[in-house]
Amino acid sequence: MNRVYLSHNSIVSALGFNSPEVVRKIAQEISGISLQNDKELFPEPFYASVVSSEKLEEEFLKLNPKKAYTRLEKMMLLALQPVIETSNVQMDEKVGLIISTTKGNIDVLENKSPFSKERAYLSALGKEIQDFFGFKTEPILLSNACVSGVLAIAVAKRLIQQGIFSDVFIVAGDIVTQFTLSGFSSFQAMSSQPCKPYSKDRDGITLGELSASVLITSNKENLCKEAICVLGDASCNDANHISGPSRTGEGLYRSVSGALQEACLSTRDIDFISAHGTATLFNDEMEAVAFNRLSMQDTPLHSLKGYLGHTLGASGLVETIIGMHSLAQNMLYTSLGLGSMGVSLPLNVITKPEYKNIKTFLKTASGFGGCNTAVIFQKAISC
Repeated sequence: MNRVYLSHNSIVSALGFNSPEVVRKIAQEISGISLQNDKELFPEPFYASVVSSEKLEEEFLKLNPKKAYTRLEKMMLLALQPVIETSNVQMDEKVGLIISTTKGNIDVLENKSPFSKERAYLSALGKEIQDFFGFKTEPILLSNACVSGVLAIAVAKRLIQQGIFSDVFIVAGDIVTQFTLSGFSSFQAMSSQPCKPYSKDRDGITLGELSASVLITSNKENLCKEAICVLGDASCNDANHISGPSRTGEGLYRSVSGALQEACLSTRDIDFISAHGTATLFNDEMEAVAFNRLSMQDTPLHSLKGYLGHTLGASGLVETIIGMHSLAQNMLYTSLGLGSMGVSLPLNVITKPEYKNIKTFLKTASGFGGCNTAVIFQKAISC
């Protein structure tokens, strides 16, 4: 079966408005998380990774918009525009669009929003993105909790291999809103400090907002220098609880096992793991159990949540993009915020940047409802 590649990419975030800038700051161990004091969003000060509204407006006006767009739409359009421009893909019926988000334009339901309540429908978000760039095909809206971003890659891969599309653009995004803050606060899942994945003193997630975009293609021509290919993927629902993962890591274990089987690889072939690492008590422990069951406790591993926060439906995609650059630079990035290890089984968490000859990595994600997804990637030149 033909290889499928991830190529041109872009990130709009608190750390910068393009992929190289964001990756450079992560390599320097710079975090985009800061203390926010916006009582319109949350009554108490909270830590989050938030995109500058002034910078967002300044950059978005360069696209010469002809109408008003929501905050999330602006971020998505800004992320997708350079990917479309540099890819040179002609918009026809063989070009698909996948939009990954958990909450979409949920902020239009707030009282002060100038937009109609109908804009909150994910289909409305999709129509705005489709019309702006002139996609000929109807967008696919993918909203499956926090696996959405990486699951979008797996879906795009299969659509291309089935001959439905020749190329698929993915854009993912979520924003920090009253709804998300109050929701995670009600779960008592928000950290009182910048999140600390896998640490003994971790106490919950730090939310973040961003948008990211990537081109998925079977065409090996005009790939960017950091391009990677998909070797295998799998998804599994552990059917444990609406918000709590399986204590045995069953869903994640089966997802990684399935991805390895499709890729025809063993765990020894994986150079590093880009894990979900939300810094909640249950998620990080579940991951430790699953990776030990897979005999991957010695495989270098990081969570990027300490840099960007948990960006929900965008997290899996942006962390994959950073993984692309990690392979291209042969550099393992630090898992920011680790203190004393706080999981019951050993993990090889990356504590300092390290140059290393690497060509293959595993990206995992887990989310509410018991969903788990794993995808294995390799440098395009090795495929």
